[in-house]
Amino acid sequence: MGRLNGDIATSPSTDFFKSNVLGQRSGLFVLFFTEMWERFSFYGMRVLLMQFLTAAVIQGSPFSGWSWTAQQAGALYGTYAMMLYLTPIIGGIIADKYIGSRKAVIIGSAIMTLGHAAMAFDTSIMFFLGLVCLVIGTGFFKPNMPSILGEIYKDLPEKKDGAYTIFYMGVNAGAFFGMMLCGYIAETYGWHWGFGLAGIFMLLGTLQFVFAKPLMGNLGVLNKSTSGEHKVIAEDTDTRNPFTIRDYVLIAIVSIIGFVYAFNDPLSKNGIVDVFSRLDTPFLRGQYIMVIVALILFIYLIVTRIMRYDKVVRDRMFAVVLLAFFLVFFFMSFEQGATSLVLVARDNIDRSLTGAALTTFNVVNGLLTIVPLSIISWVLIKLAKVTWDKIAISNIVLFICFGLIWGAVIWMLYNEFNKEASEIKVSWFSILNSFFIIALASSVSKIWESKYNPSAAFKYGFGLILVAIGFFIIGLGSIGISQGAKISMVFLVLTYLFHTLGELFISPVGLSYVSKLVPARMLAFMFGIWYLAIAIAQKVAAVLGGQVETIQEEHSLSYFFFLFTAIPALAGLLVMLFNPLIKRLMHGIK
Repeated sequence: MGRLNGDIATSPSTDFFKSNVLGQRSGLFVLFFTEMWERFSFYGMRVLLMQFLTAAVIQGSPFSGWSWTAQQAGALYGTYAMMLYLTPIIGGIIADKYIGSRKAVIIGSAIMTLGHAAMAFDTSIMFFLGLVCLVIGTGFFKPNMPSILGEIYKDLPEKKDGAYTIFYMGVNAGAFFGMMLCGYIAETYGWHWGFGLAGIFMLLGTLQFVFAKPLMGNLGVLNKSTSGEHKVIAEDTDTRNPFTIRDYVLIAIVSIIGFVYAFNDPLSKNGIVDVFSRLDTPFLRGQYIMVIVALILFIYLIVTRIMRYDKVVRDRMFAVVLLAFFLVFFFMSFEQGATSLVLVARDNIDRSLTGAALTTFNVVNGLLTIVPLSIISWVLIKLAKVTWDKIAISNIVLFICFGLIWGAVIWMLYNEFNKEASEIKVSWFSILNSFFIIALASSVSKIWESKYNPSAAFKYGFGLILVAIGFFIIGLGSIGISQGAKISMVFLVLTYLFHTLGELFISPVGLSYVSKLVPARMLAFMFGIWYLAIAIAQKVAAVLGGQVETIQEEHSLSYFFFLFTAIPALAGLLVMLFNPLIKRLMHGIK
C-alpha cells in the first residue's frame, strides 16, 4: 500500500542524512536487516509447513506430523497464503490513518514473534494460534516497510532504484538462510525446533529495528496535523468517483463469500464442517458455486466502477486489471514451489549422495552459504562503523544475530562434511529460488535498460512461458517414476532456475506498472485489486498443488506437471496476443 496523502512525517535526524554506507543512506540498511530477519522467519516456517502437515504420525517423535493428505494440507496452506495478501490492505490503511508506518512495523513484528513462538509448542491449538498471529502481523508489517523506504529517498529519487534493489536482496538473503537453516534444523532435530528458530530471529529483528530509532528520527511517524488531507496532482483531472451504496453492498457480499470460502475449504476437506454443502451438485461442490458467484459479482463491481472514470484513466485502469488477470496464472503456477514441489522433493527426487558426488555437493553448498553470508557480514560491519555512536544497541543485536547464523552454518557444514553418505534435505531445494534471484536479478534488470526492453505484455508472456518450460523439464524427468524410479535432482534444480527467470520477468515490474498507470488518489484502490489478484492466485495454487497425490494416483506425476506446462504457456501466448490492446489502453505509458 502506498502512502498517498502525505500523512507521514518525513524528518529524520540530521545524522541520518550525513551517514552513508556503500553510497546509500544508512537507514536503508536498518530496513534491509529488519526485512531480512522477517523473511528469514517467514520462509523458514513456510518451507516446513507442508512437510509437517503431511508427515506421518509417530508417537513421541519430534518428526511426528499430522498425517494429512496433500489435498487437506494444500487447503490450509492456501487459506493461510491468501490471508497474507489480504491483511496488508487493512494494515496499510490503519498505518496511514491511525498509527503510522513505524508503529505498524513494530506491532506487526511483535505479533509475528508471538506467532512463531506459539508454533514451537507441539499442540494443535498453539499451531493454529501461531498461524493467526503470522497473518495479522504480516498485515501490519508487509505494506509499511516499503513505505518507510520510500520516505527515506523522497528527496533523492535518483538513488531510489538502487535502494530498492539492495532492499530486494535483503528479502532474498533472509529467505535463503531461513529456508536453509530452519529446514536443516527441523529435518535434523524435529519440526518444532525449526519453527522455534524462526521465532528467535523474528524477535532479534524486531529489537534491532526498535533500537534504531535514534538514527531513523521521525521516519514513519504519523503526523496528525496533516492526517486526512487529500492532495490531487495536476494530471489527475478526471471526475470524482465516490463509492455508491451499490458498490459497498457488492464489496460486502463478495468479501463475506470469499472470507467464508477461505475457511470453509480446509474445514470441509478435514471433515469438520461444510457450510455450503446444501448447494452441492453432482458436478460441482457448493463452495465452488459460491466462488463463481462471488467472482461474477466482483468483475461486475470492477467494470462498472472503472466505467465511471474519464476515458484515459478508464483505459489505463483496465490495462492494470488485464495485467492482474494474467498475474493470477503466473502465481498459481509459480507458487507450486511452496506446495506440490516440496512434496515431490520429499517423495520423488533422488536425494541420496555418496563419495565424490557428496563431496562436490558439500563444497558447492558451502560456497553457496559462506560467500553471501560473508558479504552481508561485511555490510553489517560497514553499517556499525558509521552508526555505532547513534545506535550501538541496534548494532549489538545485529552482531548477535550474525553470531548465531555463523554458528549454525558452521555446525551444519561440519555435520555434512563428516558424513560418508547423506540425503539432501527437502528444504534445500527451496533455497534455489532465492539464490538464483540474487545471482541473476542484476543481469535481467539490464535488459530493461537496453534497447531490447520488451513491452509489459511481452514481459508477462516471456515470464509465463519460462515457468511453463520449468514444469516441462520436471515433467520429462518424472516420466516412468510410477514404476518405482526416482527423479534426478538436476531436473528439479533446472525447474527452479526457469521459474526464477520467469519471476524476474514478471514480479518486479507489476507494481511498477500500477504506479505508472493509476492516478495517485486511486492507487490504494488499485493496489488493493492487485494484492487481491495475488491472494486469489495463492489460494488457487495451493488447492491445485494439493491435487498432486490424487492426479499421480489416477494418471501420473508427469501428467500433473504437463498440466502446469500447458496452463502458463497458453496464458503467456494469450497475453502477448493482447499486446496491441494493452499498449493502446496504456495511452503512451511505457
